[in-house]
Amino acid sequence: MTAEDWQRLLAVAAGGAVGAVLRYLAAVGMLRWTELGFPLATLLVNAVGCFALGVMLHGGAAAAARWPALAHPGVTVGVLGALTTFSTFGYETVRLAETGQGAAAGLNIVANVLLGVGAAWVGLLLGRWLWGTP
Repeated sequence: MTAEDWQRLLAVAAGGAVGAVLRYLAAVGMLRWTELGFPLATLLVNAVGCFALGVMLHGGAAAAARWPALAHPGVTVGVLGALTTFSTFGYETVRLAETGQGAAAGLNIVANVLLGVGAAWVGLLLGRWLWGTP
């Protein structure tokens, strides 16, 4: 590996640490704020991650060029990769179903998919508006 590869790897690792801490704080904060018995923190971080990725990745390589070389992988793969929680979403959905909360499990699936895809779409639109590209 080259020195540049190692720098990129360290940027992803540092970003991952930040994203993991943000994810933890979201979960703890949501538990203290509400006792819904619904995985709202997972839904929200997934939506935020989809939105942010939509904004940042708009335009592919052209969008990446707008960011410093190490910031782009550090934020997209590191921070957002650790912040978003598809595996947690899957586990929480199965647990809801197993505990007889089939309606909540179904709502969790629909809400995560619709909110996540919707957030990515709005993020893409914002990215187009911010950078004036189609």
